[in-house]
Amino acid sequence: MNARMTNPAEILPDATKGVQNIYKAIAQAGAPGATLELVHLRASQINGCSPCVFGGIKSALKNGETDERLHQVAAWRDSDLFTASERAALELAEAATRLADRPGAVTDEIWAAAAEHFDERQLSGIVMMIALTNMFNRINTTVRTPAGATW
Repeated sequence: MNARMTNPAEILPDATKGVQNIYKAIAQAGAPGATLELVHLRASQINGCSPCVFGGIKSALKNGETDERLHQVAAWRDSDLFTASERAALELAEAATRLADRPGAVTDEIWAAAAEHFDERQLSGIVMMIALTNMFNRINTTVRTPAGATW
């Protein structure tokens, strides 16, 4: 598959600077890096964004994640490899990514479960990672960025 065009973030360098600042803020929010990697991967799987799934796996492996856990992210509910806090973050990622699937997708119960494990600053980082991932998923699927492409 060939991309329809160059990634818009490459064409609009000021957008890239803004995204880099968002990533910096996310990293400083204090949520565990592994958790951020997992929510990025799960949102990208849901959205069918092959370059983000590819890049997410590559990044997670670089940061110490295991193949076994990465292979089970899509079926995290049926796996005993994820902690309670990771499960809460994955459920939040799924609900926030599937907003159009049902009204009130991010229920009070989903939010409360995540809030049991993360403080407001950490939740802010997780929510921003989910939102930024969804933005990139939409860009990449729209312009048909192939898996393995780098920015």
